[in-house]
Amino acid sequence: MIEKTERLLSVLKLQPVVPVLIIEDLATAVPLARALVAGGLKAIEITLRTPAALGAIEAVAKEVEGAVTGAGTILNAEHYAAAVKAGAQFIVSPGTTPDLLDAADDHEASFLPGASTASEAMILRAEGYDVMKFFPAEQAGGAAFLKSLSSPLAGTLFCPTGGITLKNAKDYLSLPNVICVGGSWVAPRELVAAGDWAGITKLASEACALTA
Repeated sequence: MIEKTERLLSVLKLQPVVPVLIIEDLATAVPLARALVAGGLKAIEITLRTPAALGAIEAVAKEVEGAVTGAGTILNAEHYAAAVKAGAQFIVSPGTTPDLLDAADDHEASFLPGASTASEAMILRAEGYDVMKFFPAEQAGGAAFLKSLSSPLAGTLFCPTGGITLKNAKDYLSLPNVICVGGSWVAPRELVAAGDWAGITKLASEACALTA
């Protein structure tokens, strides 16, 4: 567990923002990932929300130099295994189940489990997890809620995701228990559809420059 946690931390420390991507068209996966990496965002989460997702993970993992490919919206052990087989180096879930914890034990890919309450975070801590996703961040209490957890759950780190934008990202990044944030604003659908990779690289550079 310690080794997996260290690997996960090394990924999450690469940048202040982890892009959360929904890939509709497989052909866009590689140029989109290259544009994000060019802007400094190397760790990329591709969510399993579309039929193209697994193919996108595989393509990015194989073809995009410098990318650290992750899989998000992992809901069960089958998703976990399929994402790892496709090449995902880290796995992200919106919440946590015993099924997912067992799958995490069975695979080498690091696991970022989801939690949205103090009780869920405490359960994950009891399972040996000190780094977790806070989702849906804005709807579950936002930066103020996470700040209130920093003292009673000292030593726990979060990657908040959900409703985070360039405007409010610093509210989270300024907290001592936030290691990075997840966001989809760095790859807006309209720029992806237009193939505006330079525009996405610019957004990635802005996100990469965020500090507390």
